[in-house]
Amino acid sequence: MSEFLIHAIDLMSSLFLLFIGFLVLLTMYYYFVDIHQNKHAIRRNYPVIGRFRYFFERQGEFFRQYFFAMDREEMPFNRAERSWVYKAAKNLDRTAAFGSTQSLDPTGTIMFMNTAFPTLEEDAIEPEPVTIGEQCPHPYRAKKVFNISGMSYGALSKRAVLALSRGARQAECWMNTGEGGLSPYHLEGGADIVFQIGTAKYGVRDEHGKLSDAKLKEIAAHEQVKMFEIKMSQGAKPGKGGMLPGIKVNAEIAQIRGIPEGKDSISPNGHPEIRSVGDLLDMIAHVRTVTGKPTGFKAVIGETSWLEELAEEINNRGPASAPDFMTIDSADGGTGAAPQPLLDSVGLPLKESLPWVVNLLERHALRERIRIIASGKLIVPSKVAWAVALGADFVVSARGHMFSLGCIQALQCNKDTCPTGITTHNPKLMKGLDVVDKTQRVANYNKYIHYGIGLIAHSCGVNNIRCLNRKHVRVVQEDGLSQTLDEMYAMYK
Repeated sequence: MSEFLIHAIDLMSSLFLLFIGFLVLLTMYYYFVDIHQNKHAIRRNYPVIGRFRYFFERQGEFFRQYFFAMDREEMPFNRAERSWVYKAAKNLDRTAAFGSTQSLDPTGTIMFMNTAFPTLEEDAIEPEPVTIGEQCPHPYRAKKVFNISGMSYGALSKRAVLALSRGARQAECWMNTGEGGLSPYHLEGGADIVFQIGTAKYGVRDEHGKLSDAKLKEIAAHEQVKMFEIKMSQGAKPGKGGMLPGIKVNAEIAQIRGIPEGKDSISPNGHPEIRSVGDLLDMIAHVRTVTGKPTGFKAVIGETSWLEELAEEINNRGPASAPDFMTIDSADGGTGAAPQPLLDSVGLPLKESLPWVVNLLERHALRERIRIIASGKLIVPSKVAWAVALGADFVVSARGHMFSLGCIQALQCNKDTCPTGITTHNPKLMKGLDVVDKTQRVANYNKYIHYGIGLIAHSCGVNNIRCLNRKHVRVVQEDGLSQTLDEMYAMYK
């Protein structure tokens, strides 16, 4: 036995010496490389040691997220919000003890005004379905307030799309295809589908990149496809088209989109055929006529004079010319890939754009004709209820549903290295996403969003969420006192 130990110790010693020798050689190699390269001043001035700077920079996001940031500090979504989504998706206890970690002092804090006489359980009712496009041959009777926003197959893996579609069917909500076209996985799940027409017309383009009526009819022939949404702009990158890195454009995605395999998929920053509000109404009318289904548009609001012109043009042409819905995207919306300047500094947030649009439609007597869909960081019940109180008919979320799939906010959506298999086409990473499990999580999340907004509505004394209005919500102002939404946005009327 002692002889065996001696041999083992000799072997370990030899391996240790080999390891040390390897480290020495590796250090010498990196030293030589660093002092002879001219791209990184830090590495040239501090060879080998300077490399640690880049290592710690890459690890910074991880350590801030898990060790240093407080529950309400993280961006773009803090730990408290993500934790609620995870618990809802997994059907875990969503209650908390002792007290809220959310301060009520910061400017902009939202507070719902409870009544002394809350709605009793026996008096509560489910929100009635809302019909979109009543004048269309095939109007859509939407059952749920909260739905799945646009996420393309390509930006998302096929397993993620399939889980979302199956979950949406179980929850009886709709899912938006995003601008990447209609995939087999959208249809296989059985969900109601909103087909998005992006600036590149993926899925409905001809060989010249123009809108194809034949392909529009082909898409509309699917009974599951309930509406068409013309994407004018997106909150995360207003003025910039969609961006899908070539590494994520596999053969199937290329075929669905009608583009070359392996090449960056970059959409134009606008529709070439839409240069005015008249052009927009013409395109809406054309798509609606070809498909027979409700048609609207999505836009992040910035400069607003075009919306005034749009409302006037609708009234000149008649209410039938109006879009059946408008999706108002917030400037802090999400994406798989976008230029930093557009992410940070372009467009209006929903708190300003949504009430402005609602009031505009009311002034022009179009509020009942055009349904409003709100989008942008609305992933917990309080934010959804706030948007409805401001005037939204529906709320859609992409990143909330990504969290329900298991997204950990790794911020790697554009690199094809998503560790949860949601935004990657790497088979080794995708296998971690179990479609059956994630389907149930998507359905659970939708269920508990609706349960949560119902709790808020009943606390405010109304019997369902659609009865909430601006008088039910107060927002903390700079002086520390609160003001109702009705008072805040009176100037917009």
